[in-house]
Formats: sequence, structure tokens, C-alpha cells
Amino acid sequence: MNGGSVLSGYRVLDLTDDKGRLCPRYLADMGAEVIRIEEPGKDSGFHWQDLGKRSITLNIELEPGREILKRLVKTADVLVESHPPGYLEALGLGYSLLSKINPRLVVASVTGFGQSGPYRDYKSSDIVASALGGQLYLSGEPDWPPLKPFGDQSYYLASILAAIGVLLALLRRHTSGRGQHVDVSLQECVAAALDHALVRYFYQGEVAKRQGGLHWNNAFNVFPAKDGYVLLSLFYQWHTLVEWLDSEGMAEDLTDEKWRDRDYRLQHIDHVIDVLGRWAKSHDVAGLVVKGQSMRFPWAEVASIPGLLASPQLEERGFWVEVEDSDKGKKYRFPGAPCSLSRSPWKVGNKAPGTGEHNREIYQELGLSEKEVEALIKEGVI
Repeated sequence: MNGGSVLSGYRVLDLTDDKGRLCPRYLADMGAEVIRIEEPGKDSGFHWQDLGKRSITLNIELEPGREILKRLVKTADVLVESHPPGYLEALGLGYSLLSKINPRLVVASVTGFGQSGPYRDYKSSDIVASALGGQLYLSGEPDWPPLKPFGDQSYYLASILAAIGVLLALLRRHTSGRGQHVDVSLQECVAAALDHALVRYFYQGEVAKRQGGLHWNNAFNVFPAKDGYVLLSLFYQWHTLVEWLDSEGMAEDLTDEKWRDRDYRLQHIDHVIDVLGRWAKSHDVAGLVVKGQSMRFPWAEVASIPGLLASPQLEERGFWVEVEDSDKGKKYRFPGAPCSLSRSPWKVGNKAPGTGEHNREIYQELGLSEKEVEALIKEGVI
């Protein structure tokens, strides 16, 4: 028998920009009621990040707007925000004050560098976080300047880690009865994801370098094939791999005894890549991957976006969901839940709200009359 959604019954207030906007959406996917709060008259776009949320407009820089937010805080379990450090405090809406209004409130702040430190007030963005977090330095070809990774990776990572922080704070609240402040730094999220690059430096004094399509430990490389790109392992089951190349007359000198030594292969990795590259170009991607996987090689197609959408694996697991674009009256395929819970479903919402779509509904729930709502609209508060 299935249970309800993990966060059913929880209310989340969303005061984020793109840095943390996916965090409340993940909480909505888990069943929370998420109310997105935006400035009147503005549309922040990127509505796919708001699937499953409700939407109101509210100007918290005006005193009546701040008082309304405080009333909303009394009804909420979580508030997620990504304003510059000190901004909400200057408005009288910092964590120390909000926690007095609602001691059980969990506040998550997603900012460039966190709430403290010498960079606290630096302007930030995804590429700034990638640069100061060390990711930019490691991305790209060896002889090229550093390259930005695709997409706003620091924003996505920070949103995931902020959601984890919120869940941990809610779990702790069950025993303590009190909420807490979750302080998320984009720079720290990026640096934490560098993994082996930092460990290798700490333990071996080795500074990781840009390696293009070559895996950090020289175990994998991306090669062009006849009809696309393929990821091949370089040293896994070396003897079997060389026999395969030799059977097609393309092993060149890799059959020589000296190449059996892994250290020798590492010292001459460019030659190994050259030989495998010529061989890969003589095959199509599917032929290499299917035969390679049948021989237990960890090989893969480098999937394009159309290729990803056509993936039989994702189709079989029901990964794709349909979402509605209410403005265009169309439905589109969209990535679904990144993990499946057997008893408590993670379900992506099928529609993003229009800006302020739920104003009257939510403000009336808060006890405001229709007349009061109309007056607040005229005053630019909502």
C-alpha cells in the first residue's frame, strides 16, 4: 500500500531567484504546498522551475507587503530565499526576526558566498561560482583557456543541496520543536563537488589540469565515430580490447609486449588515444556500444538531446512526464522524478502558475477581504 507524498501538509514560501529557484520546486515535487512570491508587474520567466507551485505577487519593500509576508510566515514551515546577505535583515525580515514570529520556521538562504566571510557581499552568478569554486579551471582542453560548463550547474547543485538541508532541518524539528537557518553558498557547493581534484592535491600535492574529453584518471576518453560520439574505456580488459582491434587489422603496434604494462601505456597515452581514435572512426556508435557492452566494457553513446529523448531506458522507467504550457495551450515532455520511491511518490507538477495567479485565493485564505485585496493592488503592494 502506498503512502502519501513525503512533504504532504508542509507549506513553503519561495522568495528565490534563479540561484535557488529549483529548491522549492523539488519540495513541491515531494508534495509540499509551495507559494512563489514575486514582485508585482514582473515576470521572471523560466517557468519550468515553478512546476507545481502556486503564485502570488507581493512587494516586500513596502510596509504593508512586509506585514503580509509576516502573516504568511506564521502559516509556513519553510522559507527559501536567495537575496543578497543583509537585504532581508534591512527590511526587518531576517531569520532572527522571522524565527520569533514562527519558531518552527526553517529558512534556507542560497547566495553566492554564504552569510559570512570576506566575499559575503560580492556580486555572484553561476559563472562566478564556477570560477571561484574551482570548476572553471578544470573544464576544457589542456591548451585552451578555462571553459564554462554547460548550463547553470552551480544553481542546480545548490538547489539540490538546499533541499537536502531543508529536509534535514525539518527532520531535526521533529525532536527539537524548532526550525533553523540553512546557509547555502554557491562557491562551497561547487568546491565540494570537485571531489578527487582536492583529495589528490591534499594527499599527493598534484594539481589537477584540464584534460578535454579525457577522464581525470586516463581511464576514459570521448571519440568521434561515424555517426556521433562515443565514450570508450582505455585500459579496461586491455588484452580483450587489443584482440578486437587486431581482428580488424587496426591494432597497429598495440600488440607489442611493451603495451601490456599499464605504466607504459600511461606514459604514452596520446598514442593509445590516436590508435583507438582511428579505430572508432571506422564504426558507428551503436555497433561499438552494443558489442562493447556485451563484452562488459563500460562504453556509452554520447547522447544528443534528441537521442536522450528517444532513450528506451528512460521510456521504460517512465521518466518523462507531460507538462502543460497554459499560455500556448500545448503539452510538452519534461524530465520527471530523478529517483523513484516505492511508497511515497516524487511527482513533478504538470503546470507552472502564471505570475500572481493565486493572489485572491491565497490572500483570502489569509483573511483579506476582496475590498482589501483591490486596495492593495491599487497601492502596488500586490
